[in-house]
Amino acid sequence: QGQLVESGGGLVQAGGSLRLSCKAPRMILSTFTANTKAWYRQAPGKERELVARITYDGNSEYVDSVKGRFTISKDNSRKTFYLQMNGLKPEDTGVYYCNQHSPSGYDYWGQGTQVTVSS
Repeated sequence: QGQLVESGGGLVQAGGSLRLSCKAPRMILSTFTANTKAWYRQAPGKERELVARITYDGNSEYVDSVKGRFTISKDNSRKTFYLQMNGLKPEDTGVYYCNQHSPSGYDYWGQGTQVTVSS
């Protein structure tokens, strides 16, 4: 554990933007490159849900509620991936977790970062 380090959360007004980053400084590059990368979030009193995912070959998918507002991207050379969040809404509030899923089925998790959107 401790392989993924998140940053970028905070408090923002509705309509604002944030960019979350997830770094994997201790992960070897080939492992980082091969893993599917994802962002999940957990709102108070709710289950953790998948927000966005990007595969090793760049295919991405999003939960319907964030389509057109959020963008997941990756920079393999920096062993970092991102979640750009625009047009934030109060319902986007929650703890955001980054995740990497290996081809063998192992999951790596970040420590979580709080995103709070005020109305």
